[in-house]
Amino acid sequence: MSNAFRDFEHAGWADPSVCAGYDDLLSGLTTQSIGPLLDAAHVARGSIVLDAACGAGYAAGAALARGAEVVGVDFSAEQVRLAARRFPGATFVEADAGNLPFDGEHFHAIVSNYGVLHFPDPQQFFREAFRVLKPSGRLAFTVWEVPQQARLFGAVLEAITAAGSQDVGLPAGPPMFQFADAVASEKALAEAGFADVAVTRLPQSWRAASGEQVLLTVKTGTVRTRGTLQRQRTEVLDAIDDAILDRLEPYRTADGYEVPMPAVLVAARKP
Repeated sequence: MSNAFRDFEHAGWADPSVCAGYDDLLSGLTTQSIGPLLDAAHVARGSIVLDAACGAGYAAGAALARGAEVVGVDFSAEQVRLAARRFPGATFVEADAGNLPFDGEHFHAIVSNYGVLHFPDPQQFFREAFRVLKPSGRLAFTVWEVPQQARLFGAVLEAITAAGSQDVGLPAGPPMFQFADAVASEKALAEAGFADVAVTRLPQSWRAASGEQVLLTVKTGTVRTRGTLQRQRTEVLDAIDDAILDRLEPYRTADGYEVPMPAVLVAARKP
């Protein structure tokens, strides 16, 4: 399961159009949580920080602005290229979060902004994070709240269930929303050796100018959702589009859409 899912995710995030779509359409949302993420990891001047699954490098750049020494890793060469071009003050490395190429007890802080939900084996990342953190170092990561609260995901999943099929042959991966559950997060981090696990909710919203932008985002700016939509039968595609927009109708504004997309912030300390 892990290898097939990892290969699927890697192929998606190796695609420059996916990386560009995610950056263009979703970075205005995902960057909203970076300040609280860095605060939870106690990132400050002089901190040595790892940004795991760094994507286009926004968390790394924000840590740099605080005066930290920053390394970013991502398994996508395209994301590493984008991040290095945008934030040349940090070091970016193509590497897998489950096999970090660093000595033990190297970092004061590790952050991952919506990276953990893409990992085929999150527990392996937590073990690696524990290994490379200094004593009293901190891990902090964000994931999405459950679909009933994060309504862009909720609308898409409900629309596919109503008008299409969730069973389209994608490789099985870890449950996308598992760490929105505080008990699951606390258990996983405790098993990796962490202490003082704290789970908090971050209210956020995603703005889109039009229904066309909503549909473009879910079809081009993600990997798992994009793959599920691409594999639907042609005759149901229009019905799925309509069902997505119907479910987002309560969030229509004079300027387009403002959709609730809260996050869950998880932080812990290495004893």
